[in-house]
Amino acid sequence: MPLIFITGGVRSGKSHFAEQTAVAQYQNESLREKRLVYIASGVATDKEMEKRILRHRGDRQAQGVTWHTIESPYNVNVAFSELVEGDVVLWDCVTTWLTNAFYEGFDRGTPCVEKPGCLEEKLRLMKEALVTLLEKKVTLFVVSNEIFDEPPYTSEEVELYRQMLGKLHQWFVSVANEAYEMNYGIVKKWK
Repeated sequence: MPLIFITGGVRSGKSHFAEQTAVAQYQNESLREKRLVYIASGVATDKEMEKRILRHRGDRQAQGVTWHTIESPYNVNVAFSELVEGDVVLWDCVTTWLTNAFYEGFDRGTPCVEKPGCLEEKLRLMKEALVTLLEKKVTLFVVSNEIFDEPPYTSEEVELYRQMLGKLHQWFVSVANEAYEMNYGIVKKWK
């Protein structure tokens, strides 16, 4: 299965590029029984996020194709297990999923980031599911945010997030067939 990793700054055009490329891949395939799948990691926790989710939905609807959406803010490994041979899949996005992983359980008193081994387990499950998915005939586009141009943060929690995301990006690129970075709507192919 091809894995295409796409990163870039906020509002850089990475999601639009990923959507267009996934649709083109879907339309070029000869298997009509396959699905165009969108794995959504966003949770509408505030008005800004609600607007972003609605904008992304509208962008997908405007493309004239039907997306099968799987809402997966926490257990993306379960979403991966629902994919079938021939699917063309867009997961948007890793940074939102990792944020959700950090704070899952907050509403019950203890977020994952404060539980020993919790984040490591979530990362392990996601990676194992993705590696298993690589064996299927599925095309997977993975979108993430580039947040590494800023100086280190004084908050240990934020710096832990940046470090984990950086290592995760390196892992994605190592297993990806292609890797792209978006800046100002311009695509740079790195791999």
